[in-house]
Amino acid sequence: MLEAKAATPKVAILLCTYNGAEFLYAQLDSLMAQTHKNWVIYASDDGSSDATLGILERYQNELGEQRLVILGGPRQGFAKNFMSLVKNTDIAADYYAFSDQDDIWFTDKLARGLASLGNEPADTPALFCSRTRLINASGEVIGFSPLFAKEPSFRNALVQSLAGANTMLLNGAARALLAQTPDNVHIVSHDWLAYLLVSGCGGKVCYDPAPTLDYRQHGGNLIGSNSGFADRLVRVRKMFAGTFREWSKHNLCALSSFNQRFTQDNYVALERFKQARDSSLIGRLSLLKKAGVYRQTSLGTIGLIVAASLRRI
Repeated sequence: MLEAKAATPKVAILLCTYNGAEFLYAQLDSLMAQTHKNWVIYASDDGSSDATLGILERYQNELGEQRLVILGGPRQGFAKNFMSLVKNTDIAADYYAFSDQDDIWFTDKLARGLASLGNEPADTPALFCSRTRLINASGEVIGFSPLFAKEPSFRNALVQSLAGANTMLLNGAARALLAQTPDNVHIVSHDWLAYLLVSGCGGKVCYDPAPTLDYRQHGGNLIGSNSGFADRLVRVRKMFAGTFREWSKHNLCALSSFNQRFTQDNYVALERFKQARDSSLIGRLSLLKKAGVYRQTSLGTIGLIVAASLRRI
């Protein structure tokens, strides 16, 4: 059941940690510095062996147990850890923000997300996300994530994740939708799944081209920024090696439980994309065109067509 919106909306910050002591102080400080003050941090630790838990407890002593709740994660990887928070029925708020353990949020991050989603109907799934500014392990600015200009849509989501979960703010309806994901499916990435579900089920996806946080690049990152040539080359190699096809298989499996929730147009696009994956070359390209799938850059879309020709989608 969705809570009625408060005059000052309550935000549940869903923070997942695992051996993140090195950068956790800066992240927690940035959460505490938010201009929007009605928030509660839910920190799910996935079995850290460093000082992470001690740091969380130190901040909990400062904030109080009502504003920083420490939980034990499922220890099945980062996506499952985040999903454990999404599915936790004891966590109730008006909006939900994913938080990594090593970023630095801009002070107006929550305020900008709330302003973007504030006028959306409570029963319509809505998701805010943004570009990121990239920093190195020392905190020096080294660039930005790719700037996407095309409209967010389910047809884009089928072949590309739009933005990192660390930038995302979901309303209650979007959280409820994501929480219905079956426990037994393999989740490639919770941010990609959120984009797929919200866009596919007729929700609103708001992409802000201005960054809302500093995304730290270091050796411990589980997910890269996809910003530089080397990062994109890795993605291309994965596409042609069959990794992208494997990701699509898992995404389609996760989506199969939501067939009745998709808009008619999106359901048709989904079925055409599914059929295209196992059709002959001519049929594959024809069905992909009819499905209307696209990536955010022209070069990316060309790569998608080439990969489709080689049956790598």
